[in-house]
Amino acid sequence: MATARAALLLAGFISSAILLMPAQWLGLKLGLPYARKLPNRYHRFLCRLIGIRVTRRGEPHVGSACLIAANHTSWLDIPVIASLEPCSFVAKSEVAGWPFFGTLAKLQQTVFVERERRTRTAHSRNEIHARIAAGDRLVLFPEGTSSDGNRVLTFKSALMSVAQLTVVNGEEDREADLVVQPMSVTYVRLHGLPMGRYFRPFFAWYGDMELFPHLWEAFSLGPIEVVVEYHKPVTIREIGNRKALAVYCENCCREGQTRALTGRWPEAEPAAAAPAEAAGAIRRLAGAGA
Repeated sequence: MATARAALLLAGFISSAILLMPAQWLGLKLGLPYARKLPNRYHRFLCRLIGIRVTRRGEPHVGSACLIAANHTSWLDIPVIASLEPCSFVAKSEVAGWPFFGTLAKLQQTVFVERERRTRTAHSRNEIHARIAAGDRLVLFPEGTSSDGNRVLTFKSALMSVAQLTVVNGEEDREADLVVQPMSVTYVRLHGLPMGRYFRPFFAWYGDMELFPHLWEAFSLGPIEVVVEYHKPVTIREIGNRKALAVYCENCCREGQTRALTGRWPEAEPAAAAPAEAAGAIRRLAGAGA
C-alpha cells in the first residue's frame, strides 16, 4: 500500500505541475494578474493531494512591504507556506539549474542568490528589495540550509541587510521601514499521531540526501500535519541592526517550534514589550552569541 500510495502521489504531483506550467509561463510572459495567484492555488491542491494539513497560528502582516524570515526543514516547506498566501521565495542559485524543480522555482518567480559569494550579497539584497518594493511577498530562509526538523539552526544575517532599506509608500509618497515577520514551520503529526524525533527526519530534506528518493519516502509514509506560526513583525529601526534582527527571528522560530511540538500555546498573547526594552534584550542576546 505504501508503494502504491507513493506512486500515485508522485504521478499526480508531476502530471499536475506539467499541465499548469504552460499557463503560468504565459501568464508571467504577458503580465497577467492570475500568474501571481495560480501558484498559491496549485500549492493548496498539492497539499491536499499529498495529505498535508496546515494549521496556521498568528496573522500575516498586511498594509506595508514585508519580508518573511522562516526556518527551513524540507522542500515541503514550499507548498506549505505558499498554500497560505501568494508569495515567492529566496533560494540558492544552484536551485535554478535543478531538473524540473528549477523550472517550478522560476515559474514562481524565485529570487536566486549566490550565498557563497559575499561580493554578491549587495546585489542580492537590492534585488530582494526591488521585488518587495514592487509589491511581492518574499520568503527568506536565513539558516542558509535545511535541518532535520528537530531544531532551528543559526540564522545568518547577511541578507537581513535588506531591512536597512526603506520602501516608498505609493499612496502617501513617503518612505517607510521594511517590515520583517518571522515564521516558524513545524512538522508535528503523522497519521494523526505525534511524529516524534524518529519520523520527522523522513520529511526533512537536508545534508546530501537525493531529492527523488526522499520524495518517494515522504509520499509513502502517509498524511502529515504542519503548524505554521506568524510571529510579531518588526523593523530594523526597532531592533537596532541586522545581526540583532537575525537573532530575533531565530528566537521566534525556535520558540514557535517548541510550542508546536509540545502543544503548549498561551491562552492569550503576552503584552508586547516597549520597543526600547525589546531592542535592548535582543542586543544582549546578539552580543552573547557573538
